[in-house]
Amino acid sequence: MASYKKADARAWAREHLTGCSAVTIPSYSADLKRLNERGIRHDIELAMEFGFRYTLLCSEVAITPEENAQFTAWARETAGDRLGLFFHAAFGTLTENIEAVKLAEQAGADIVLLSYPPQFWPTTEQEIYDYTKTFCDATDLAVMLFPIPLWGFERVHPAGMSLNLVRRLLDDCPNIAAIKSEQGFPLPAGICEMYHHFRDEVVISCPIEGDAIPLMSLMKLQFSGTSNTAWMSGYYPRAFELAHNGQWEEAMAMYWKVNPARSANGAAAQTYAGGTGVLNRTMWKYQDWLAGFNGGPLRAPAMRVPDRIMKTLRQGLVASGLPVTADPDSAFMAGRFPC
Repeated sequence: MASYKKADARAWAREHLTGCSAVTIPSYSADLKRLNERGIRHDIELAMEFGFRYTLLCSEVAITPEENAQFTAWARETAGDRLGLFFHAAFGTLTENIEAVKLAEQAGADIVLLSYPPQFWPTTEQEIYDYTKTFCDATDLAVMLFPIPLWGFERVHPAGMSLNLVRRLLDDCPNIAAIKSEQGFPLPAGICEMYHHFRDEVVISCPIEGDAIPLMSLMKLQFSGTSNTAWMSGYYPRAFELAHNGQWEEAMAMYWKVNPARSANGAAAQTYAGGTGVLNRTMWKYQDWLAGFNGGPLRAPAMRVPDRIMKTLRQGLVASGLPVTADPDSAFMAGRFPC
């Protein structure tokens, strides 16, 4: 159960939603029939060791609502109160997302990242509003609104979620406590517009590490997430904290040092998943494995990671002076704690 009342979600987020969030992709047994408890617990521990204050328990990996609740329960038991947990509302229908969030609430989730199903095909802002409000009304958890071109809402408005739509949702859904602002990605227009209008009402998150640190010379950001940054070990939580505390020049020195890894990640994502509208979670899991996380197989349908992409990502870490496993890539699919 949440440590706050629904009516207090925004005040809770303002006080507690700070620092950076990792993304934890569940680990599975070798036959893919069950969750890998040891691998999951290891990944939660390592995220905390790297300095992350939250993690998103990723559900875009063929996991059931009941399994997701078990995933959440193990994460909560492992972390205690040391790590906040995002429920990932990325199941196949609105009904299933509501079912899953209620289970996750009981298992120990703290906050929701609201996604939209691939078959949700709105042609009006009212449909987007109705889906979002129905979900928010159904949960007692704080909700992070997530405007991003992945949903295809640009058929309704060029920003995907217009300023007026976000205004309506904030007025009518008091548990929307944060905005993960990626309208117009990869351009920074979304974060700039949301910060300009709503920073005094809800927490504005710039999840893109390559944008957040430079923008913190101009913006007072308190939280960044959720995104694929744990593969760079503890770099991002440390750099974000420096920038947040006024040591922006020191943060930028770290920023440029890891630019080879950042560039490798951008090139790999564009080469292998660009234009598909689907995030390559296998690649994310491989990247985390390079940094010491469990790795291991994912259920179908799962994207592949070619050897050339693996080499590019590994070399990016080496060139940045960041930790990287000496284990051969052939060990990735087995995982560090196979079961």
